Amino acid sequence: MRLEPVAFQDLPGWADDDVAAGFQAFLRGCPALRNPPWAAFCAKAQALATADAQAQRRFLEANAQPHRVLSSEGIAEGLLTGYYEPLLRGSRNRDGRYRVPLYGPPDDLVSVELTELYPELKGLRLRGRVVGRKLVPYHTRADIDNGTAPLRGRELIWVDDPVDAFFLQVQGSGRVRLDSGELVRVGYADQNGHAYRSVGRLLVERGELTLDQASMQGIRAWGQRNPQKLAALLNENPSYVFFRELPAGDGGPPGSLGVPLSNGRSLAVDPRAVPLGAPVFVSSTWPGTARPLNRLMAAQDTGGAIRGAVRADYFWGFGEEAGELAGRMRQPLLLWVLLPRAEATP
Repeated sequence: MRLEPVAFQDLPGWADDDVAAGFQAFLRGCPALRNPPWAAFCAKAQALATADAQAQRRFLEANAQPHRVLSSEGIAEGLLTGYYEPLLRGSRNRDGRYRVPLYGPPDDLVSVELTELYPELKGLRLRGRVVGRKLVPYHTRADIDNGTAPLRGRELIWVDDPVDAFFLQVQGSGRVRLDSGELVRVGYADQNGHAYRSVGRLLVERGELTLDQASMQGIRAWGQRNPQKLAALLNENPSYVFFRELPAGDGGPPGSLGVPLSNGRSLAVDPRAVPLGAPVFVSSTWPGTARPLNRLMAAQDTGGAIRGAVRADYFWGFGEEAGELAGRMRQPLLLWVLLPRAEATP
């Protein structure tokens, strides 16, 4: 990737955005930013936590340098999708209605950090299982759904809809309403190590959906029309996410940075291109429209499908309305990262 320094006036809509909302989202991530340039920047920013938006805007303009994010080929435009925190129906026990498990991490899943052995692979992790004296790939989604993986006893919750469970794994976190009325929060705990494959894109390639139809809603409707093909389609994505139960609360779920996500102001990025925790400026359009969406956000999460410099996932929040927006979002993206001036490079 490449970073190209620009002026704040080059950011579309910079002067019109509610900078205070993005500034507060950034401050929530500051406790996780401990290296010197960011720690000093956060300390100065924290002093303006209760200041008005104009004071916060002036602080950023004086202390940060915006950089346009470009691909390694110099391409500025990328893709912005959306995600959210869904609500599912479930039970602590399996019964005739609740038959789809949400699993915690299996005991035989091995995770290897590669940084110590290969510094050039910083941030990469190898997952698998040990067979004899070899580390081999972990079971795929199809293996897990077919009962091949040793996951008995690792069930956290049972839910009533396999498509809901699939999309919960895509979103990474959600809430489950039990028949008792209890609301259980679950979040990403680990993953089986297989690369994410978009089933929407697969349906487009097969000519079963158009690109405009390949939203979460469109895939769900396809499954309702083709119930006999649904399991095979979902298994085309070998990636599988394991969950943990999270403390109850009304705030956003924790992202990869370890802090609660902010509705409409937290962004999932590829950390190889954009540093986690950094303030970023997004220029895009609202889902399914040409209406401008230009705002200051914070890079606070990652995702299996978020790969590449100009590629991001926009967190919409919790519930049905957030899901409608997230499911339809597949918009053009221009992206800038704001770096402390001490860290800014030409």
